[in-house]
Amino acid sequence: MTSIAIDKGVGAMLRHWRRSRRLSQLELALRADSSARHISFIETGRARPSPDMVLKLAEHLDVPVRERNGLLLAAGYAPRYAETPLDDPAMGALRAGIDQLLQGYEPYPALVVDGTYTVVAANSGVAMLLGGVAEHLLTGPANAMRLTLHPEGLAPRIRNLPQWREHLLHQMRRQMALARSAALRALYEEVSAYPLPPSRQGVDRPVESPYAPFALPLQIEHEGRVLSFVSSISTFNTPMDVTVAELAVETLLPADAATVAFLRTAPPHG
Repeated sequence: MTSIAIDKGVGAMLRHWRRSRRLSQLELALRADSSARHISFIETGRARPSPDMVLKLAEHLDVPVRERNGLLLAAGYAPRYAETPLDDPAMGALRAGIDQLLQGYEPYPALVVDGTYTVVAANSGVAMLLGGVAEHLLTGPANAMRLTLHPEGLAPRIRNLPQWREHLLHQMRRQMALARSAALRALYEEVSAYPLPPSRQGVDRPVESPYAPFALPLQIEHEGRVLSFVSSISTFNTPMDVTVAELAVETLLPADAATVAFLRTAPPHG
């Protein structure tokens, strides 16, 4: 993934983040216990911020961890946050914790993805839903967006595909607004161009529920029935590593009693 162009200098980069957060120099200064004059000097290149000031401003601007390294580099300092591969021995405890977490959600589907939606771990509930997905989508590191939206993936079985597709694309657009990632942009352009599966003469209409929806459900056909889920996404609190900062745990929780009943009685799927 690439960062916001660091050749602009740290001042221009911080100004970009401040404006994207719709803060004035005075508002940022008050949050960071500084002065509007000092913030102005930093943004115009008249003052060089210390590493601690760079990180303080980044924290108050909610800058992603990867981009904080870019700010430090642009200011002439070494990156503060490591980027440790998940298969590194130092990540052993984290991997074990993730596996235990995903198993704890069974029989409900749950998975972990990185910043470009590559699936790094998943439980048996996810495996159950992937029956019939084209092999080429499962070979190598699978990608959650491709699995969901590709015409040979889950898309033909999603009853409310137009709504769910727009929800996922909106999620990706919001993420791209936070960090300029060439890989994420390429993925967005790919999946947003996938054609919608042909209509099946009304079969693709969302299933009506007798209850008011509390969140947009994912309605997916499975073994002759329609399962309904709501998605919940969580991240790690105060990450100190780029890899960890970009991990997200997504769980699919049953949205109706019929889905609960089916998942609790379905045979385990390995």
